[in-house]
Amino acid sequence: MKYNMSTKPLVSVIIPVYNSANTLKQCLDSVFNQTYENIEIIVVESRKSEDKTVEIASQYNCKIFELNNKERSPAVNYGVKHSNGKYVYRVDSDVMLNENLVKEAIEKCETEGFDAVSVFWSPDPTISFWAKVRKLEKDCYKGNLSHVGARFFRRDVFNSIGGFNENLVAAEDYDIYNRLKKMKFNVGIIDAEELHLGEPRTIKDIIKKQYYYGKTIRHFLKKNKLQGLNQVSPVRGSLLKNWKKFLRNPFLTLGFIFYEIVIYSSAVTGYLVSTVNQIKP
Repeated sequence: MKYNMSTKPLVSVIIPVYNSANTLKQCLDSVFNQTYENIEIIVVESRKSEDKTVEIASQYNCKIFELNNKERSPAVNYGVKHSNGKYVYRVDSDVMLNENLVKEAIEKCETEGFDAVSVFWSPDPTISFWAKVRKLEKDCYKGNLSHVGARFFRRDVFNSIGGFNENLVAAEDYDIYNRLKKMKFNVGIIDAEELHLGEPRTIKDIIKKQYYYGKTIRHFLKKNKLQGLNQVSPVRGSLLKNWKKFLRNPFLTLGFIFYEIVIYSSAVTGYLVSTVNQIKP
């Protein structure tokens, strides 16, 4: 049964930002260009940006909030708290949305009865060689909810599970998906995708990001245990099932092997450093 198109439910798009000037305009343009029209946009600056992030956001019809030295998860939760939508959609500031994305997500919930929607984001392969490598990997996860996470929620469902875990910096989307499934909520998936513009350009970018995530991953693993370990493991069923893709792209496959070595060695180093700091007197 279709929902009443004349009473479209409000969707609150929550965009956490920090030094996001390079991609925020493209992100906001893609939200404003949605075929679904009943949307409010809330931009939350997690900490004081050193670029023109807020200046860019102020050029659009959106609410802007500024926090003090917070991470993404607290920023998203704050935005939801100050939103009015029946649905809330967490959007990173470095993605562009397919124009039908919100429409598809609403129909998935309103027509098919899902409580939340998993939104696949695809790396922009034009950015760098490493973005092409990442696309080869990410395309293997299409349709696999446990490796895509959840971003679009019915507001009451989001609140009932406590929103994003504010102690997490890495894998917070995996964590919220795991809690949705544990509480028996139904998570659907749509065809429309996000295009990720924030792909790494250099090995240095990869090392820096994964080292930072590695320093914080213990909180995710402590909360999610075996399921969390499977989600961050380098050995994943989705990769094995798509082995033909790697055979068809030998050059990118070699890059992928090197990329995996870099990200896991960086993350493990960050994890060990955080462990040592934990046990220091």
